[in-house]
Amino acid sequence: MTSPRTVLISGASVSGPALAYWLHRAGFAVTVVEKAGAPRGGGYPVDIRGTATEVVRRMGLWPRLRQAHVAPRRATFLDAAGRTVASLRARADEGDPRDLEIRRGDLADALHGLVRDDVEFVFGDSVSAFDPAAHGVDVTFRGGRQGTYDLVIGADGVHSATRAALFGPEDRYHHYLGHCFALFTLPDPAGLDRELVLWNTPGKAAALYATGDGAEVHGFLTFHRPEPPRAALRDPDAQRELVAQVFAGEGWEIPRMVAALREAGDLFFDTAGQIRMPRWTSGRAALVGDAAHAPSFLTGQGTSLALSGAYVLAQALAAHRDHTAAFAAYEDRMRPYVTANQALVDEGGATLFPVTAHALEQRDARLRALDALPPARSRPAHTALTLPHDDGCPAPSSGATRARPVR
Repeated sequence: MTSPRTVLISGASVSGPALAYWLHRAGFAVTVVEKAGAPRGGGYPVDIRGTATEVVRRMGLWPRLRQAHVAPRRATFLDAAGRTVASLRARADEGDPRDLEIRRGDLADALHGLVRDDVEFVFGDSVSAFDPAAHGVDVTFRGGRQGTYDLVIGADGVHSATRAALFGPEDRYHHYLGHCFALFTLPDPAGLDRELVLWNTPGKAAALYATGDGAEVHGFLTFHRPEPPRAALRDPDAQRELVAQVFAGEGWEIPRMVAALREAGDLFFDTAGQIRMPRWTSGRAALVGDAAHAPSFLTGQGTSLALSGAYVLAQALAAHRDHTAAFAAYEDRMRPYVTANQALVDEGGATLFPVTAHALEQRDARLRALDALPPARSRPAHTALTLPHDDGCPAPSSGATRARPVR
């Protein structure tokens, strides 16, 4: 069996363009389809930690992403009345940071810029039907195009349409973790500059995060809920009403945040959850990033898993002529790393969003004992993956071509 040459990737956020870069280097012809009309800017800051920092170094992106590093200079923690529990300065970076925190849009732009001239991007479209066949996967796009690809990769996030079409409904794989959250931008109410202010009451939290000295900050509202609000998940108006009800009567900046949320054009509402699947591959299809194994924002590792998984999958496909062997190698190498990082969820939730009064008191007592933010702690899970060497992904030959859908 010859190595597959054409690959369709659905999703152009993080894992999609990262995978496209490595596959192109290995000589594959790659098409990336994305339902948004252009690379998505903005977004809340994300972390690149541990093994993933080596991935971006191998991509040559470390200098650019280092310049985009936005770690806060101070974090202030408030109680339910808006009183300061602790205000902790960040320790100064000494040389290159070990890990990075950058705006999601900055990362997406860097990844797209790295590969946009080498692979075909189809923005403003999506897949309406997959028809797996012995010779490949026949694909019909919503815009009317049709094509046949050797492999199809879903890199389209937690609520992956590719996963639903090829692996079954999301309910089989999504594990709700008891929190809902809303992200949006709003005018800076207090002249914040590179700092985080976090308000807590048991089961609820609100944050303002200024990543620079601009006129807007990131707003974040989260709350504990035993069952997911299914009716609100696809209805932005219902989402706004739900958040307003949950935070009604709260003090500090909450009323202004809720008012801003009602008008926000960039509201992102979702539940905290993990994707847990027995397999991420089937036939000629595979999943990568959050579509395969979202760990939830409570771990802070979603972006790192996406970057690392894209690298491992591409290396496996480059090293094995048979895609079934490549998919098996991808699963074997990534599974322990994903499991270790998904297990971080309890630690993340307890630290930032305590659900009970006792847990919040314990957290606040620990904060009061500090004189500065503790240095970022490298957890074993962050580096629980040994990357294969880059030998399997040589630079593409001059004869490599883009994958073009067959009409």
